[in-house]
Formats: sequence, structure tokens, C-alpha cells
Amino acid sequence: MNMKNWKKYSFEFLTLFIAVISAFALNNWNDNRRDNNAENKILTEIYNGLNKDLEDLRANESGHKTGIKAIVYFRNILSNKLESTDSVMIHYFNLTRDFISIQNTSGYDALKSKGLELIEDDSLRSEIISLYEYDYSILRKLEEEHYESQFQKNYFEKINCIIADNFILDKNKTIIGINTPLKVSEKEEKILLTYLWKIQNKRDFNLNCYSAVISKTERIRNEIKKEI
Repeated sequence: MNMKNWKKYSFEFLTLFIAVISAFALNNWNDNRRDNNAENKILTEIYNGLNKDLEDLRANESGHKTGIKAIVYFRNILSNKLESTDSVMIHYFNLTRDFISIQNTSGYDALKSKGLELIEDDSLRSEIISLYEYDYSILRKLEEEHYESQFQKNYFEKINCIIADNFILDKNKTIIGINTPLKVSEKEEKILLTYLWKIQNKRDFNLNCYSAVISKTERIRNEIKKEI
């Protein structure tokens, strides 16, 4: 092979090599851009879903706080400390009210279908997985499956049997108040107080859980906002 042909073949080889490397680099760049776009799209969906989740979490948190106010209300009735009982039925409704735990998981489901590794930030990915797989699951079990959280089922009928005779009705048979002091026996009063204690104890525990999950959800949402 003479020098001229060698230079020709070398040039052709170099040209082909550069073309192959360039094509590979371009393909890799396109893949990375596609992954980045997919990551951004899914993180945006999770971000928006977390906003709705926070609304639901805070609504349940507020509901448990309202339930505790109802407990205080009925303790005051038992102690004959209330001047007006016009709002008795509102508090009676809130006293044994249950809640369900609802989360928007569409963004997280999309992430799992595409592969959790799509999120490059290891810490953020771990936090998101923990929130959906653990924290939300715990809240759902606490509200919907844990026996002690079923206030309506466990306590309404029992409490009603103790205090129903004290309700005041108008001519249309609508409850408009309650007689105070309550006409209950000493034993019934103690039983009622233990029910109130048990309900408050469980609501306090649930509130602590909600506070922790709300803080975590807000933190993750802020971290996602930095990424998108």
C-alpha cells in the first residue's frame, strides 16, 4: 500500500469513526434529554398531586381538632359549665366523626411504571418512595383499618344510650338543645368520661401523625420545586 492510499484509507477510517462516535453521542444526548423531560413531567405531576394531598391532610387534621373541641364541650356539659347548648348537635356530630385518608398517587404510579431510577437525585427519590409507600399507608391504616379510630362504630351508640334522654326537642321533633346538668348516674358519667378520654387520646395520636406527614409533604414539595 503506497503512502497516498494509506492516507486515503486513514482519512476514511477517521471520518467513519468520528461519524459513529458522533451518532452515538447524539443518541445518548437524545436519550438523556428524553429522560430529563420525562423526569420533569413526572415530578411536576407529583408536585401538583402533593398540593391536593396537603389539602386533604389538613382537612383531616382540622377534623380531629374539631373532634377534640367537641370532647371539651361535652366535658363542660358534664361539669355544668355551659350557659348555652344551642350548638350541641354540631358538637355531637363532630364527637365521633371518622375520616378516610385520600391521596393522589397518579404521579407516583407513573414514576413506578417508568422506573424509580428516573429521578436522578437519590435523596429526593428515597423521600418520595418513603412518603407514598410508608407515611401515606400508615395514615390510611390509622383512619380506615385501625379499630381504635372507628369512633362512630365504637362509641356513638354507647354514648347516645347514656345522654339521649337529655336532648331537648321542639314541636317538630328536632333536637334544639340538651338539658344541663345531664341527668345521668354516677356510673354512666364515669363511663362517658372514659369514652371521651379514649377518643381524645386517639385523636391526639392521629394529630401527631398528621403533623409529621404534613411537614414531610411540604418539604418534599419544596425539593421538587427546585428540580422543576
